[in-house]
Amino acid sequence: MTFLNGFYSSYQVQKQQLQLQTLKSQSAYAAKLGLATDRFLQAAQQQLAYSAKVIADDFYNVTTYQQEVERLRLQTNSFNSTVIVEAKGKVLDVSPASLQLKGHQLQSQGAKQARLVKKPMISEPYISAANNLIIFISHPIFNKDNEYLGYVGGSIYLKEASILHSLLQIHFHEDGSYLYVVDKNRRLLYHPDKSRIGEHVYDNNVIEAVLKGQSGTQELTNSQGLTVLAGYAPLTQAHWGIITQRPLAKTLEPLDGLMVSVLYRTIPIGLATFIFILLLARFIAHPLRDLAHTANMLDDPAASSALKNVKSWYFESAELRKAMLKGVAVLHNRIGALHQEARTDPLTGLNNRRSLDTILAQLIDTNTSFAVLALDIDYFKRVNDQYGHDIGDIVLQSLAGIVSDVTRSSDFVARTGGEEFIVISPNADANTAYALAERIRLSVAQTEIPPVGYINISIGIAGWPADELPIESILKHADQALYEAKNIGRNRCVLAPGYE
Repeated sequence: MTFLNGFYSSYQVQKQQLQLQTLKSQSAYAAKLGLATDRFLQAAQQQLAYSAKVIADDFYNVTTYQQEVERLRLQTNSFNSTVIVEAKGKVLDVSPASLQLKGHQLQSQGAKQARLVKKPMISEPYISAANNLIIFISHPIFNKDNEYLGYVGGSIYLKEASILHSLLQIHFHEDGSYLYVVDKNRRLLYHPDKSRIGEHVYDNNVIEAVLKGQSGTQELTNSQGLTVLAGYAPLTQAHWGIITQRPLAKTLEPLDGLMVSVLYRTIPIGLATFIFILLLARFIAHPLRDLAHTANMLDDPAASSALKNVKSWYFESAELRKAMLKGVAVLHNRIGALHQEARTDPLTGLNNRRSLDTILAQLIDTNTSFAVLALDIDYFKRVNDQYGHDIGDIVLQSLAGIVSDVTRSSDFVARTGGEEFIVISPNADANTAYALAERIRLSVAQTEIPPVGYINISIGIAGWPADELPIESILKHADQALYEAKNIGRNRCVLAPGYE
């Protein structure tokens, strides 16, 4: 039972870590592809802008039309087709010529929208005049007198080979991982199953989140009934979202195989040992009885001491005792390491929310008063936007080091999410807590963090016990004091009402 308990605990902890790591990698990959897609769309618009200027300078030259539509389509393969349209909607030239649209009046959705807005745009998906499901990227053409002459545009086919497909389809793997792209109307712009492109998808929490401009991870059940681990990120050049998914079963498959292999390798040894003990029981009963008694308490920290005290008077029992001692040490070390990983924030090395809940429960059980300091970096989003998330991570790690250096050894520091930190200071009254908060705030403000420079934090302070409120209310009061510090100017400490 002890072995199974350790086996199960190890499996559950490793399963959790594997899921978290997979979610993190899915989110990072979605963000990376989102950035790449944004850069592609930006580059496509720059190409059109350059062509619009060339055409405007020589607008009535038919040769210029021909050269530009061919160059746009063939030079970088950004577009499946390109077109130049005059102000009233007549096609001046098109590539490839096989579309047979030259001289025709375009009435498609993208064409009308381009003439109406008269500015750079990326259309919503629609059926083109050549009966293709496309998105249309266009740029207006103005002469030197700012007179609107028409537009130049390029289409990307959604159900046929295109540069967008080439950019996104590299994520499709045999393990079931894939990604898809949706627009603001929840329509699929890209999907490994081409038959689903153009389909509208509703009641999907990930899609709703990414269309709100959010990025992150979720575990959910997809439209095919599979539990998947999803990462998602929005685009900035277009109101689209990229979602990457990996089936949970495929994620856990290597772990399941490893655990089964370990189990298969362990069972024969266990059976052989059992038969050996059964045959020789009457000769070695006394030492084995002691060993068996100790084996029932292998999860007890005193198990190693008890095993050492067993009088193994013959070689076999002595060796068995040594093996059990090694097994106990390995088992405790492994579980201890996994337990520590599950209670520690991987980025900063601080305690996580699970550790915070444990220490709060201990303080309340022992009726020990304490102060709660809720910390938050001021304008942290600007750091991420200006320097990127890698530098943002460095800022969080630096802040964790500063707070750990300033606080006492008896204080408890945890990262609860994003740029939010909590400090628990046992036996601290309001004055002591405020003084500690000021030391932290000033230390942070006076410490340069390359390449960002100097940052500021705001701190909300509350304490327990306070009118016999539950701990959830105390934490909420600290958060409210933090929000108050933000509202009145940031870079300051605020005591919660009733805790002055």
